[in-house]
Amino acid sequence: MAVLRTCIGCRSRADKTTLVRLVATGGPSAWVVTPDERGSLPGRGAHLHPDPRCLEQARRRRAFGRALRVEGPLDTGPLDALAETWNSPE
Repeated sequence: MAVLRTCIGCRSRADKTTLVRLVATGGPSAWVVTPDERGSLPGRGAHLHPDPRCLEQARRRRAFGRALRVEGPLDTGPLDALAETWNSPE
């Protein structure tokens, strides 16, 4: 049986294995949105399709803070670095 999760960008449900899990690391003064490729980092997770359109929708909707239940500034640097590989031919 497939485990379904909702993408925080497009809000569609998809199998957990097709989505990228994200967690908030750091602390209250500076949270970092970190991709959790192994699915083993502690904390509340959010899921996102590996698609630049979903990433842009999540940013526009300001979904990261709500989905991860954190307040304050969010650094998406590690996520942006991963997102650059989504468009690259392999």
